Amino acid sequence: MSEQFRVSHDSLGQVKVPADALWGPQTQRAVENFPISGLVLPRRFVRAQGIIKWAAARANGDLGQLPSPLQTAIMQAADEVIAGTWDRHFVVDVYQAGAGTSQNMNANEVIANRAQEILGAQRGDVSVVHPNDHVNMAQSTNDTIHVAIHIAGAEALTHDLIPALDEVEATLRYKAEQWMGIVKSGRTHLQDAVPMRLGQEVGGWAGALKYWRESLQSATSRLYPIGLGGNAVGTGINTHPEYKTRAIAAVVEKTGLPFCAPDNMFTFIQNMDAVLEVSGVVRGLATAVGKIANDIRLLSSGPRTGLAELQLPAVQPGSSIMPGKVNPVMAEMMNMICYQVWGCDSTVQAAVSGAQLELNVMMPVVAFNLLHAINILARGLLAFNRQALQGMEADRERVTGYVEMSTAIATALNPYIGYDRAAVVAKTAFQEQKTVRQVVREQGLLTEEELAQALDLERMTHPEQ
Repeated sequence: MSEQFRVSHDSLGQVKVPADALWGPQTQRAVENFPISGLVLPRRFVRAQGIIKWAAARANGDLGQLPSPLQTAIMQAADEVIAGTWDRHFVVDVYQAGAGTSQNMNANEVIANRAQEILGAQRGDVSVVHPNDHVNMAQSTNDTIHVAIHIAGAEALTHDLIPALDEVEATLRYKAEQWMGIVKSGRTHLQDAVPMRLGQEVGGWAGALKYWRESLQSATSRLYPIGLGGNAVGTGINTHPEYKTRAIAAVVEKTGLPFCAPDNMFTFIQNMDAVLEVSGVVRGLATAVGKIANDIRLLSSGPRTGLAELQLPAVQPGSSIMPGKVNPVMAEMMNMICYQVWGCDSTVQAAVSGAQLELNVMMPVVAFNLLHAINILARGLLAFNRQALQGMEADRERVTGYVEMSTAIATALNPYIGYDRAAVVAKTAFQEQKTVRQVVREQGLLTEEELAQALDLERMTHPEQ
């Protein structure tokens, strides 16, 4: 047993901890108490925990509250956590003790045990570095888990989702410019509508992404106020008067992002409004992306019995029974990601509403769902762009053939012959399988010059010109 376990103690008594584990007794209890999903909080969250512990040690040491050797060792251990060196030792299930106490202690114990090693002591020797007294000095689960969500969320948006969104938007803008000369049939209610340019349609997709990118940038700023130093309920008990200012400054130093103190510490501790807002914006982006993916699936349907206006790269076989079949797999993947993001946001909404009095104890599930949504949406956008959008092509002949056959171009006859007569032309063209142009000629409704002007397809897409 001595080779497999070491005996540790917490306030409830004796606990056997795996000998090679950097975690300690409180984490071990959580492992045994919450064998639920096998899911743990993601890399960005663990990194954020390391940043908080690093910043706390920096502030407490500089203020004379933490001996210099301990400060150095804790900051070094925290730096290793930030780098991901000890990710496999963050083992607490997402569905854990309320507020994330077990998650906070997981970080405290890993950093304490690693700091003990750095100082030449054995793992578990809390007389050298104590997870609560030293690593958790001036902190509480109640402020640090909430702050970690803000840090992880802001970094994930800034470094993952917004850059991925920029890349997709740039591709769509390039395609829109490339295809601005292709006139196509618009569609409303999935029925033929007046002409437009393929570049205008794709430019509309890019514009939607621009809208949500700007919304994301605005929402990200809501995450910058962090209540580090609020401690258990917002009063800052057991903290040096200068701790809050110094600790937040250290977070800014470590992240390069403009984190700051909240206007009201008690509001921060009690509520998760900023997280709720960000989650809603991420859901909004997913809704826009899902619409684009659906449009692309429709426009690439075929290859012979669908619309087939767009051609997607063939990235893998599409059927286990139908030879040669190729499906819009990247767009399908993107749709599934968007649905999952909606589900994550629904969980965040419900969990945020679970706050009571001075604390929201649902923070771990909020953290997981917010960061999961951001991560899969960012990674999905990059894959969608690189495997589908960048190689997407237009079938110019098919697109232009559709628009000439569309009865909706009779709309342009309204100023010449009136709505009612134009409707008769459209119906006749459909019934007799002719173009609107043919019917107008056959019925002698306009001169050739008037007809050429009225049914100038390119001019229909820019009537102001």
